Amino acid sequence: MNWYEKLNKYFPVEEMKSKEHMETLLKEKGDVYHKDEGPHHVLMYAEFDTFLFIDYVWVSSQSRGQGIGHKLMEQLKNRNKPIILEVEPVDYDDTDSEKRLHFYKREGFNHAQYIDYNRRSLATNEQTPMEILYWSPSEEPEEAIYDKMKQMYETIHTYKDEIFYGEAYEPVEEVLSYDVNRSTNDILNLTERA
Repeated sequence: MNWYEKLNKYFPVEEMKSKEHMETLLKEKGDVYHKDEGPHHVLMYAEFDTFLFIDYVWVSSQSRGQGIGHKLMEQLKNRNKPIILEVEPVDYDDTDSEKRLHFYKREGFNHAQYIDYNRRSLATNEQTPMEILYWSPSEEPEEAIYDKMKQMYETIHTYKDEIFYGEAYEPVEEVLSYDVNRSTNDILNLTERA
């Protein structure tokens, strides 16, 4: 299996970019968009001047628990920039979603509770609500994470979207909003079920 097949098998269709989109990002945005691949992992990420965005991270089920995910996070943390990623809300019927959240909590990530993020999947045409997690070497305010998320969305997610999907993603202001009155629980604490 190649790197794309590994990701495509693991991630839901509504979260996946097309292979052409990702290959084009690697080629045309290679100064920002990167692939780190090994026999048991695939990490797709974007590195901007002031932050990193994890697009996809996959560790083979056979090698989980061996510290590969932790090593990948440490490599990114050593760049001394905030790290941002998207996760689906916790699904108690999917043990992987809980394990992912436990992993990010152990790695010191926070849940951006004031950022509302909901984009329509061009693959399924369904709204896909996501949550934002972030790690910061300093006390980065959530509003700064929100601004970085907008930059990433416009630079990476929507790059040549009409060419790859035949239509455009919604504009950033329709997909992302920042609201200090947003009513949501910290998903990193929801994983401790009563």
